[in-house]
Amino acid sequence: MDTTNAVLFGADPEEGIVAVERLSASKGEELMRVFVREGDKVSAHDEPFQPFIFAAASALDGCPVACEQVALEGKGPLNTLASFTDWKSCRKAAAWLSKKTGYSSSQPGAPFLCLSNPVQQYLMRSGKTHFMGMQADDVSRMQVDIECITTPGYDFCNAERQDDEIVAIALSDLTGWVEVLAGTEMDEAEMLRRFVEIVRERDPDVIEGHNIFNFDLSYMAARAAYRDVPLTLGRDGSAPDARPSRMSIGERTLAYTRFNIFGRHVVDTLFLVHGYDVTHRSLSGFGLKDVAIHFGVAAPNRTYVEGSKISALYREDPKSLMRYVHDDVVETREISKLLSQSSFVQAQALPYSYQNVCVRGTATKVDALMIREYLRRGHALPHPDTPRQFAGGYTDVFKTGVIENVHHCDIRSLYPSLMITRELAPKTDTCAVFLDLLKTLRDFRLEAKARMQAASDDRERAGYNALQTTFKILINSFYGYLGFAQARFSDFDAAESVTAGGRELLQQMIDWLNAHEAEPIEIDTDGIYFVPPAACLEEKSGGKALETFRAEFAADLPDGIDIEFDGEYRSMYSYKIKNYALLAHDGEVTIKGAALKSRGIEPFQRDFVKQMLRLRLEGRERELPALRHDFERALQQREWPVENLAKREMLQESPKAYAAKIGRGARSRSAAYELALKADRDYRAGDYVAYYITGQKKSVAAHQAAKRVAEWDPANRDENVAYYLAKLAALCKKFGVPETMEQQGELF
Repeated sequence: MDTTNAVLFGADPEEGIVAVERLSASKGEELMRVFVREGDKVSAHDEPFQPFIFAAASALDGCPVACEQVALEGKGPLNTLASFTDWKSCRKAAAWLSKKTGYSSSQPGAPFLCLSNPVQQYLMRSGKTHFMGMQADDVSRMQVDIECITTPGYDFCNAERQDDEIVAIALSDLTGWVEVLAGTEMDEAEMLRRFVEIVRERDPDVIEGHNIFNFDLSYMAARAAYRDVPLTLGRDGSAPDARPSRMSIGERTLAYTRFNIFGRHVVDTLFLVHGYDVTHRSLSGFGLKDVAIHFGVAAPNRTYVEGSKISALYREDPKSLMRYVHDDVVETREISKLLSQSSFVQAQALPYSYQNVCVRGTATKVDALMIREYLRRGHALPHPDTPRQFAGGYTDVFKTGVIENVHHCDIRSLYPSLMITRELAPKTDTCAVFLDLLKTLRDFRLEAKARMQAASDDRERAGYNALQTTFKILINSFYGYLGFAQARFSDFDAAESVTAGGRELLQQMIDWLNAHEAEPIEIDTDGIYFVPPAACLEEKSGGKALETFRAEFAADLPDGIDIEFDGEYRSMYSYKIKNYALLAHDGEVTIKGAALKSRGIEPFQRDFVKQMLRLRLEGRERELPALRHDFERALQQREWPVENLAKREMLQESPKAYAAKIGRGARSRSAAYELALKADRDYRAGDYVAYYITGQKKSVAAHQAAKRVAEWDPANRDENVAYYLAKLAALCKKFGVPETMEQQGELF
């Protein structure tokens, strides 16, 4: 793959960069430390760096901070580049500009732009990127997983409680090495000191874990502080710094504690999993065990332990717990190998640290590429477009219920294809970088796909697959960039033209399917589920009728628009827009949409929906009443453990803060917080409360009838059978599950 394209990969081809960090200014010179890996060795060298601000020339009049000002070409309002001797001066100038103009740098109409990350500024100005000349497994990556015990009576461990100690730390890396530090052999302080020693000895470029930000690193940092153990994980011997942060993935916003380790990157595989699911919508859960099973990387004999049983297992059979944490860290490694490839390739192109590549939104990444190229060309920047509403993509459902012999077709990169063929680009992009980038990415993806298909070994094939997938992700983000309010080159008229073209094209495809005796089921922005004509499904046609149908369908599309037939299913359960289930010919069921796999309901309800969907998809409708009766009987006879009925919620704030808000009418009552307030123990923000509902009436206020799972007595069961039966009945009504087959036609 040719990485000399300066627009996409930056202008400086230096290879082997695994980290970049800002040093304190020395003798009036700002320095960046660049870490370079050659095989097993990492060296570092320091390079000078001039921080910069894009601004309108008039905005810089009277600037009290010394700077070098260079006029930029073009008519964009940010027509001057101000360069400073050090980062402190740059930030001081940005603060002065903000006070003078009344704008913050991030506001769309601000007459200046100061990127707040010095590493990003350095990479933009130098044209360097991470990992050039490297393969993904050339980067040294270490995985971490910990296990902790919980003080009796609590539902989940909390690092602030004295006795909630770390009892195991598991580490692994890509060489296959695994080591478990066990609480049976050393105390907590010794484990933490040894963990630091191992990181220093093996010197990884990346430290990974599943939920590592909000659990593993946060917990270790708190316990290290409690035990007075310096957590000196940085390549300069420094401890991590931490701050609250948020990231957006699709429609999801995740709050987390960001850890920065000098000279290393911290990557959370949980975030990589969320990113995968936003695209594929196929995961039943985001926990490590669910994900490992989904991707087929769970060992056949792996050890499983329920979270609530960890403390007891450590006391009774610590060797089993050590096997469990060993299996956890190995699964984390395998998931990382599968899902980190895309971020690795992006780091070779984007002016971000690898850690930031993994948490930045796709539109922001396009923005970084655009600004870097304008900086390289010495060209002025525009103001972002004024945001406004416009019609989105075409989504519709034409048929609901169970449909057999469903096929799926996908328009390859619909919006990017329309942008290229119709030359839809930001009107402020006077250097024509936008379409140049888009066409380059498209060409690179086609080349990567061709090389992937021709590859002779698995490693080579995986590398090219990562490339083509990465280019696809970036390509598909260009439309979103046009309608992103914070994008420097946003253009809402162009975005509207793109979606209008997409709706027009998809309607043309629906009309063609109807005219050729096919049956459309659902359309979702750039793909259609449909049943082919009856002639295509007849075995005697030998597949030729289907081939002819597909060829004619593709031939009817405009030039530059390509279609891919990427799925054939035994049946589909269409519920409503973007909510459906698919049964593959190998028996695998894929469920998509929050209405069918809500994570906010009790476990028994999720299990019911899964079984109900499989029965319907397999044509076993007559078994639905029996399924309903089985669940009703299990509830009535109290056959299930309480965990099947329980909800588990994390306290986002302290119970005291919750009580204060209740007192002034600032929020509604919550079962989890009410239980925390009543408990004879100190619950804090970050604690989990698992609870179930007691009583005898089906209509009860949850916050009044809730009881902690920790207080459940299997010898004197008190779960509210009527309440849970009513929940099951509501679920059956929602999905038309009858009590008897005679009701089937009436309900469904």
